[in-house]
Amino acid sequence: MGAKVGFVDYFIREMRKCYDLSRLVPQVSERYAYILLITPKWWNRLCDRLKAGKTFHAFVRRGLVGPKKTNLLLFYVTYPFKEIRGFAEFVERVTGETDDLWEAYRGETSPRSYEEYKDFLQGKPKATFIRFKNLKIFSQPISASVLLKVVGIRRMPRGGRYLNREFAQKLI
Repeated sequence: MGAKVGFVDYFIREMRKCYDLSRLVPQVSERYAYILLITPKWWNRLCDRLKAGKTFHAFVRRGLVGPKKTNLLLFYVTYPFKEIRGFAEFVERVTGETDDLWEAYRGETSPRSYEEYKDFLQGKPKATFIRFKNLKIFSQPISASVLLKVVGIRRMPRGGRYLNREFAQKLI
């Protein structure tokens, strides 16, 4: 139990150290933050974009899914890591036809080519781009077991999960 509390304390300190979260506009209390699931391949691409000096990013999802309104995005990197590796400030969710979105936001996305983008979408006619800025990477990732214990769920939902303001304030 003591080790898990230590990780939570670390998570709180790291959030405060990396980013001044007090300036964010409060949202509906039940949708203050959103845990976004991302595979290691796409997480590594985001990190590459950050290292290249990019400030705005767009995470591509198949279909019309994702958070509509929130303040923060927490990035849960899936198997084999199963840990939260970073967070960012949510800008907007944009949905529409796949070709229109690619034309408008391709400079902010992780797919390196139109072909890779289309392969990722697996023939879906519509897509969602989750736009965000100020991506921060934790120096020590937060284990999913710690987060799941604090949130009170057994398993991370594949579509992601909103966190309420109360929980988010425990982290910040």
